[in-house]
Amino acid sequence: MNPLPYLKSIELKRNDIDSFADYPFSIPSIKELDLVEFGEGVTIFVGENGSGKSTLLEAIAIGMGFNAEGGSKNISFGTRDTHSDLHRFLRFSRSYSKHRDGYFLRAESFYNVATKIDELDEAPSYESVYTPPIKDNYGGLSLHQQSHGESFLTLLIERFSGRGLYILDEPESALSPTRQLAVLSRMRQLVKRQSQFIIATHSPILMAYPGASIYLIDSTGINPIKYEDTEHYEVTKAFLNNPEPMLKELFGED
Repeated sequence: MNPLPYLKSIELKRNDIDSFADYPFSIPSIKELDLVEFGEGVTIFVGENGSGKSTLLEAIAIGMGFNAEGGSKNISFGTRDTHSDLHRFLRFSRSYSKHRDGYFLRAESFYNVATKIDELDEAPSYESVYTPPIKDNYGGLSLHQQSHGESFLTLLIERFSGRGLYILDEPESALSPTRQLAVLSRMRQLVKRQSQFIIATHSPILMAYPGASIYLIDSTGINPIKYEDTEHYEVTKAFLNNPEPMLKELFGED
């Protein structure tokens, strides 16, 4: 029996919420959240800045046992406690089979994760004599010795091993279009190794993953949408096909 998806669905426990005027329940998309079902391989959340994508992804990650700032389940730290309590008000439906690998990549705090890995590798301990450095799982180099984009790719290629639950918040932020295509290729390999991806992104390239379940997060809630119907696809296609008229309109030029 196929164990995927490891996370089958989430549901907002509306009766447990005292007031929808309080953050994060005051966010329109969260206020309207009901039930979200995840795809077997890749589920993608899209929406404008401030729509609640990162808040939702953070809650999912915490609810599945990851650190709020990112990393694997074995990395526990906090530079600043800013996460919401949304995870406490979500009902998680899980697969009968547990994932063997997992990671929460949060672009905005990946620097902190890299720093924590260096600190753990540099700290003297009895166990370190018998345990390989953590950086060996990332290609043998400190993530701080790689560019932002290189460290993201290293994470997917070297650290992600398969049969995993991988939660990625705007992974395209440090990647060129060519590198985003490389990410798509690596995702395909990992999905074939029984992995599940849950991604929040603005990238029309990553959204194009074949068969991905795509949800639009906006003031009406969290609803399924076709790739070709996303604003990201429509605007990007229109611009690339004929940029001059759009540029003239943006610049207010005749």
